[in-house]
Amino acid sequence: MNTEGLVEVVLPGTVEPEELQIRRGGAVPVPGPGQVVIKMEATGVSFAEQQMRRGRYYDQPPFPFVPGYDLVGTVEAIGEGVEPGLAGTRVAALIKVGGWASYVVVDAADVVEVPDGIAAAEAETLVINGITAWQMLHRKARVRAGQTVVVHGANGGVGSVLVQLAHAAGAKVIGTASTRHHAALWEQGVTPVDYRAGNVAARIRELAPGGVAAVFDHVGGRGISDSWRLLAPGGTLVSYGSASTRDDQGSKQWPVLKLLGRVWLWNTLPNRRHAYFYNVWAGRALAMNRFRARLRADLTQVFAALQRGDITPKIAAELPLTRVADALRLAESGTVAGKVVLTP
Repeated sequence: MNTEGLVEVVLPGTVEPEELQIRRGGAVPVPGPGQVVIKMEATGVSFAEQQMRRGRYYDQPPFPFVPGYDLVGTVEAIGEGVEPGLAGTRVAALIKVGGWASYVVVDAADVVEVPDGIAAAEAETLVINGITAWQMLHRKARVRAGQTVVVHGANGGVGSVLVQLAHAAGAKVIGTASTRHHAALWEQGVTPVDYRAGNVAARIRELAPGGVAAVFDHVGGRGISDSWRLLAPGGTLVSYGSASTRDDQGSKQWPVLKLLGRVWLWNTLPNRRHAYFYNVWAGRALAMNRFRARLRADLTQVFAALQRGDITPKIAAELPLTRVADALRLAESGTVAGKVVLTP
């Protein structure tokens, strides 16, 4: 198999990026029944890892652990009961933790084949980000041609995919971002709004006086009420994070519980608007097979959109796993567009 052994990044506690530990020379894992070992070719930094580093991701495991929400790689070994044809196949997997390692054990039922012709780093930008964007757009908001939607953080990992999928569905997009990203957004046909200029909601209302069909909000906090008020009758708010509370102290559950409370309250109002708090893992504990089938179907759709040219992968930077501190700093800086990718 492999002579170098395992290389993995360990998050020992709430530390600065430079204090992440690189562990080398461990035994390469062996797959159990129904499992595969993936030789990692690309993993990445998403907002989840930024929160985990601060101890603020709402259901992260106890320290120490290996982060890494998703990965793309080649199936190196298969366990008993696994389809033999899977060996040597390039696959993607959504795993929540464990991806920042050179070899990763995954349940075979959780891997999705990556079509030929898609590079590992390209595919990696679309695993958690693509599934999230696809499901929010098509399963929650059900956006249709001719509608106008608002994407907060339109230059980010999820935001940049959302923008492209919304355009492919025939929707018009208003996107919030800092001014350094506006020229690129105009080029993509997005009407940009500077989220740092104050009174973002008023500016969006000028652009869409009748309200919008959907708002996708990863910021949470106080601004979520503005997002709700931007909706036209029949519109949908999809909240999928609380980025505004990333650096807060105190309970990591509280921002999420507060959002859930608001969403519940809004959905009881008789105004034909809908609100969702989107969680990619929803339904997994109750109906695992259904969850896996939906995830596979949606990621397959995202890869097909990439092959059609509906999506261009946005790789902010590619860095080796051993430079994970630089990768985290870059991802957290807010200066880059797309996803920071880690490679072996």
